[in-house]
Amino acid sequence: MTEHVAPEKLTAKDFASDQEVRWCPGCGDYAILKCLQRTLPELGARPENTVFVSGIGCSSRLPYYMATYGFHTIHGRAPAVATGLKLANPDLDVWVVTGDGDGLSIGGNHLLHALRRNVDLNILLFNNEIYGLTKGQYSPTSHPGTRSPSTPYGSIERPVSPCAFALGSGGRFVARTIDTAQKHMPEVFRRAQEHKGASFVEIFQNCIVFNDAVFGEFTNRDVAIDRQLLAHHGKPLLFGADDSKGLRLNRDKLALEVVTVGKGGNSIDDVLVHDETNPILAQLLLALHPPDFPMVLGVLFCDPAESFDKSVIDQISAISKKKPNANLDDLMRQGRTWEVK
Repeated sequence: MTEHVAPEKLTAKDFASDQEVRWCPGCGDYAILKCLQRTLPELGARPENTVFVSGIGCSSRLPYYMATYGFHTIHGRAPAVATGLKLANPDLDVWVVTGDGDGLSIGGNHLLHALRRNVDLNILLFNNEIYGLTKGQYSPTSHPGTRSPSTPYGSIERPVSPCAFALGSGGRFVARTIDTAQKHMPEVFRRAQEHKGASFVEIFQNCIVFNDAVFGEFTNRDVAIDRQLLAHHGKPLLFGADDSKGLRLNRDKLALEVVTVGKGGNSIDDVLVHDETNPILAQLLLALHPPDFPMVLGVLFCDPAESFDKSVIDQISAISKKKPNANLDDLMRQGRTWEVK
């Protein structure tokens, strides 16, 4: 008689490797790592079926610290390697770990194509608005005025918005969270893993050495409640103490504005309801920044479509059925050939 035994329940320890974690004390990467190790077993993930692929940078050390399969690849190429891995074995749960420099500078082209192709990858971009591993140069997401070894008089460039980049690249799942948000981050990871196709998650991550408190205007405890809005599909876009504030669409200006519920004739019915399937709303929410507006966190856009890897496999299967006896030699010799003497 065959006896089916339920798999043992895993814990965070089952996803923690024996490697010494080598980040600067107080780095936000520790919080992200612990959250992943705690969340994956809750999602039913198995170490033997999970792979973390990274490029170069502080964030890209993460695969060493996960008791799963892992690839520490070259600068910016993690999405390309992860794409090949997913096509070779579609059953694997593949996570890409990158940073604002690795993913949006040298790796921007690879990230763009992974998103537009909709490869079934969970892409986590740690954004600290600085190059941490190479000692503090400004990055593609650094704000104007950022002083660094490479911009001693302050950066004069306009920064890249990671989520706007993902949305503009054709990403079907775009979300944001914060390294210290230990209740919010697991929910975002869960949604990302459940999404079939490319899921993109920007994580605001503090670099305590080279860019400390760069996100303090909305992460500091004394201001967070008034400057963070947790978006949930189908629910009003409310924030502040007792959800006393909300976002309303000004139809004349086609722009969002902050209103106080119960004052100035504004009621809860005036507050915009979040629709994560609306890319235009996602763009409007991404454009909001403190102190005039809250930083909107959570799943900003989610509109599933068939993943690239499934389409490729289905295409190969369909062609194989039409040409069951095809072989590589015939393929190489089809069309024009020349005999060289």
